[in-house]
Amino acid sequence: MSSPVRIGVIGAGRIAQAAHLPAIEKASDVRLVAISDPSPTLSASVAARYGVAGFTDTAQLLEQDLDAVVVATPDRLHRPLGLQAIAAGKHVLMEKPLASTVAEAEELALAASAAGMRLQTGSMKRHDPGLQFAKASLERIGPVLSMTSWYRVMSATRAGIQRTLFPEVIVDEEIRAAEDAFKADGQRYRLATHGAHLFDGLRYFAGDLEWLSARSATVAEDITWHGTAGIAASGGLASFEISVAVHSRWAEGVDIFGERGHVKVRSPYVFSKLGSSAEVFVESDGIAQRPAFADTNPFTRQVQAFARSIITDEETDPSPRDGIEAVRLIEAAAESSAADGAPVRLQ
Repeated sequence: MSSPVRIGVIGAGRIAQAAHLPAIEKASDVRLVAISDPSPTLSASVAARYGVAGFTDTAQLLEQDLDAVVVATPDRLHRPLGLQAIAAGKHVLMEKPLASTVAEAEELALAASAAGMRLQTGSMKRHDPGLQFAKASLERIGPVLSMTSWYRVMSATRAGIQRTLFPEVIVDEEIRAAEDAFKADGQRYRLATHGAHLFDGLRYFAGDLEWLSARSATVAEDITWHGTAGIAASGGLASFEISVAVHSRWAEGVDIFGERGHVKVRSPYVFSKLGSSAEVFVESDGIAQRPAFADTNPFTRQVQAFARSIITDEETDPSPRDGIEAVRLIEAAAESSAADGAPVRLQ
């Protein structure tokens, strides 16, 4: 297949407007063809902004001359829309998490494989150049003894920062009110939404995990999850924290200590479009390396990687299995925290 990959976007809400559509506009090897959303306000207005066709019916979008779609909808819609797109012969870049449950994620992966379609989860942080440098450096520090990762979402400052960084977002107030009702279950919604990034990151660096234990606490309207997991490859331990929200600045990072050195990653708020800072220290060298990157927009890099996997007929990163395992870790954290931290076996 030759470029550009012709893409349609299913869902024209906040994440599509703030992340996916601007990324497609800037990306090489892709071309936006159409947008669909059940809201007439969103489908017409957002499509007009980008000068493409707009539809309120997903089936009509899938009838267009498309190679692939980005599904940028709430996760409860990922399975039906993903299956519909795959059945129509379209490759799928699915907003994270891959699906609401492991069973649904596995169904999507099987359908894509059977149809010969690419299926990639929107874990854009895998395309952050700082994280990629850190991952490539892991062999230099040897087997991992200890890994700590954290994902702390800021509270009151978040709205103002988003107003600064986001394009002007078109809103359908009726749709917003309906979605707010689904988000009322803070435990489930927040763990799935933010845990999708942290848990995919755990596996990105540590590989498969043998077990996971987690506990949660709620103070006023804020929730935090803390946990530990066993690293299968080395026998080391990984600890993690997800806090939504902290009354401070955004805080996200990873520290990995191996038998020969240390890998350190600090990640800015992803909508800043800046790459993470990464530092690798190898004890025998006595020198820390900290590269600088120019091309740092993980959303643009993500859709370009998706397009390359279609053009070259190569596996996506993350793979469908990666998407499934991230959902498995979300489920394990929910199960363990509901059982006062009882470990959940993963293998």
